[in-house]
Amino acid sequence: MAETHVLFVEDDDVIREATQLALERDGFVVTAMPDGLAGLEAFRANRPDIALLDVMVPGLDGVSLCRRIRDESTVPVIMLSARADSIDVVLGLEAGADDYVTKPFDGAVLVARIRAVLRRFGHASGPDGGRPAADEADASVESVLRFGDLEVDTEGMEVRKGGQPVALTPTEMRLLLEFSNAPGTVLSRDQLLERVWDYGWGGDTRVVDVHVQRLRGKIGQDRIETVRGFGYKLRG
Repeated sequence: MAETHVLFVEDDDVIREATQLALERDGFVVTAMPDGLAGLEAFRANRPDIALLDVMVPGLDGVSLCRRIRDESTVPVIMLSARADSIDVVLGLEAGADDYVTKPFDGAVLVARIRAVLRRFGHASGPDGGRPAADEADASVESVLRFGDLEVDTEGMEVRKGGQPVALTPTEMRLLLEFSNAPGTVLSRDQLLERVWDYGWGGDTRVVDVHVQRLRGKIGQDRIETVRGFGYKLRG
């Protein structure tokens, strides 16, 4: 099994060294950097499988670094934030992060979240391996789904709107697949957290809300409807 390469950007020496050691004990290869500019150089030089970015780092803050990475790659990004209620969490998600972890964090929790993200991106990140994508559940289902001018190719993992390709991150694609497989059905935020983010426990629904907003911006604001008090549904 190929080793998983983690880029970890954290300016606190103690946290950076302790977290690097913990991740390496779990079998990850870690490149640890103390600031955002060094982190960007390391990302371009090493092309890691996943990036862990602290929000408050010097040189180039974590949110800006996330944007720069997202401009070049769909590699999964997890933001690290010291405050769960901070606006930095939302800013990081809006910049393209796939998830976030609140500091201080337990090493086992961080590893679990990393593996959950990697499973969504098709990496085998541990003995439990990956989970089949939503479109693999029934091979007999039509592979190209159409909703107005929106086409979702569930085998080719491609999306077109008005005949033009739409670039989605893997997390956005998985989110759209969940909606596409049940058009007109209301999916709660908790259901989406479990199915898309692989959360077997309660999570922060802001992750869902921000990704829905990002997805709307790409496929059309009216395509995904908010059902107040319940969740979201895809209009057929």
